[in-house]
Amino acid sequence: MEPEQEPWWRRIIRRLIARKPLEVILHEGGRTQMKRTLGRIDLIAIGIGAIVGTGIFVLTGIAAAENAGPAVIVSFLIAGVVSGLSAFSYSEMSSMVPISGSAYTYTYATMGELLGWIIGWDLILEYLVGAATVAVGWSAYVVTFFSDVFNVEFTKKTTQAPVLWDNNDMAFKVNHGAYLNIPAIFISLLVTALLVLGIKQASWVNRVVVVVKIVVILLFIFGACRYVDQSNYHPFVPPRQGNSYGARGVFKGTQRVFFAYIGFDAVSTAAQEARNPQRDLPWGICGSLSICTVLYIAVSTVLCGIISYKELDVASPLTFALQAHPNTRWLRILIELGAICGLTSVILILLLGQPRIFFTMARDGLFPRIFGRLHHRFKTPYLPTIASGIVCAVLAGVLPVDILGDMTSVGTLLAFILVNIGVIIMRFLHPGAQRGFRVPGGPFLIPIPGAAIALVVLVLSDGPTIYRLFIWLAIGLVVYAAFGYRHSRVGNPEKWSEEDIAYFQDSGMLDGSDGSSIAQSGKAEQVDSVGKQSVESVTSMPPAHFNQPHASGIVEQPAPKL
Repeated sequence: MEPEQEPWWRRIIRRLIARKPLEVILHEGGRTQMKRTLGRIDLIAIGIGAIVGTGIFVLTGIAAAENAGPAVIVSFLIAGVVSGLSAFSYSEMSSMVPISGSAYTYTYATMGELLGWIIGWDLILEYLVGAATVAVGWSAYVVTFFSDVFNVEFTKKTTQAPVLWDNNDMAFKVNHGAYLNIPAIFISLLVTALLVLGIKQASWVNRVVVVVKIVVILLFIFGACRYVDQSNYHPFVPPRQGNSYGARGVFKGTQRVFFAYIGFDAVSTAAQEARNPQRDLPWGICGSLSICTVLYIAVSTVLCGIISYKELDVASPLTFALQAHPNTRWLRILIELGAICGLTSVILILLLGQPRIFFTMARDGLFPRIFGRLHHRFKTPYLPTIASGIVCAVLAGVLPVDILGDMTSVGTLLAFILVNIGVIIMRFLHPGAQRGFRVPGGPFLIPIPGAAIALVVLVLSDGPTIYRLFIWLAIGLVVYAAFGYRHSRVGNPEKWSEEDIAYFQDSGMLDGSDGSSIAQSGKAEQVDSVGKQSVESVTSMPPAHFNQPHASGIVEQPAPKL
C-alpha cells in the first residue's frame, strides 16, 4: 500500500518555514576564506562609524525645537536605553551565529526561510537607500565647507538632483537648473572602490574618519561649554502645546532621536572578517552604542545651553548655534569637517553591510550564485559590492532619495523585532550551543520589551513610510516566488551538485573530509503547519569540528562582561 501523499499546501508551508541548520551555518561561516583582520577596536569603530552621522549633526536641534525642548537630553537617554535592549539581543545572536548575514541569518535559523527572506530583502533596501540618502547629505556639507573655507561656490547644475519630490502634490517635479549631483556620485563610487580592495583598508579609513569626528565632537562639547547660559534650560520641560513639549513631547522626541542610534547592527555584518567574533562582536555592538549614547547626551546638553531651543529647527544646529557667539568661525569649520567625516563613515559602513547580506543570501541560493563569490585576490564579495555601489551612486545622483530615507529606520525596527524574538527561540532550540555572550536576565526579561518597544516605534511611524515598506516587501515576495523558492539550497538540495557548491571557491562550503557539501549531508529543520517538528533536527556538530581558533576564530570561552 502506497503511503498517503502529503497535500500540496502543507508541503509549501513546510518549505516556507524550513530552517537552515545551525551546524551548517557555523561550519560554512567558520571556515570561510574571507580575511579575518578585524579586532575589537575595529568593530567598535565600525559601530561608531555607522551610528554617528546625521543624528548628532541634525536631529539634536530638530528634536529639541519641535518636540522636547531642553528635555531632549532625557529623550536621548531613554532612546539609548531602549536601543540597548536590542543591542543585547544582537550581541547574543552575533556571538552564537557569527555570520555576515546579520538579522537575515539569525531569522533563517530560527523562524524559517520565508521570514529570513523578508528581513534580508528589507535590509538590502535599508542599507542601500540609507547610503544613498547620506551621500546626498555628504554632498550638501561639502558644498557648504568649500564655501566657508575657500570661498568657492559650486553650481547647482552639478550638485543637485534633476527632480524633486513635492509632498503637497505627492508628485515629482523638475528641479530647473540642476542636472546631476556629482559629489554624491563621487563619494558613493569612491567608497565602493575602497570596499572592493579589502576590509583591512576600509577598516583603516573608517578608523581615521571616526577619530576625526569624535575629536571634532569633543571640541564642540568643550569649546562651546563656556557659552552655556543656564537660563536656556528653563523650563527644562516646556508646557505642552498641541503634540509638542510636555511629557508627550519628551516621548515624541525619544521616537525621533531613536533613529539616531540605528547603525550598531551593522557591526554584525562584519562577523566573518573578525578575528575572534564570539568574543569581540558583543564588545563592538555594546561598546559603540555606549560611547555614542554618552556623546549624544553631552552634545544635546551643551547645544541647548548655548542657544534657546526654539531657534534650533535648522538643518545644521551645531554651527547655527555657534554663529550667535563671537570668535567661533574656526570651530564651525571644524564641525563641518567633522560632519563630512561622520557622513563618510556612515556611507562606508552601510555599503560594507549591504553587499555582505546580499552575498550570504546568494550562497543560500536565494539570489543568483554569481553574487556569492569572493574576489580571488582581495577575498571580498566584490560583485555585490560593485552592484550596490553603482545603484547607490545612481540613486544619490539623479533622484530625491530623501523620499525613501525614513524606510531605513523602519526596516531596522523590523530587524530589531525579529532578532529579539530569535534570542528566545534559540534558547529553546539550541540551549547548549556556544554563546560568547548571553542576554542577562534569561530569555524573556530583555528580548520581550526590546521587541515590544521596537514594534510600538514602528507602528508610530508615518503612514506613507509604512506603505512604501509594504510595497517593497510585496516586490520581494514576487522575486522570492520566481527565483528564491525554486533555487534555495535548504529547500532544493537536489538542485545543488558538488560542482555548484565548488563554484563559490570557498572551502567552508565543503565539509573538508571527502569534499562533499555539508548542506547535502544535513537535513533542513522544518516544522509543519500545526507547529510539530516534522523532520529530525540536525544536532550540534562535535566541538572539535569547528572550534579552531586559527581557522574560524570561534573559540570556547566565557561571555565577556560589558
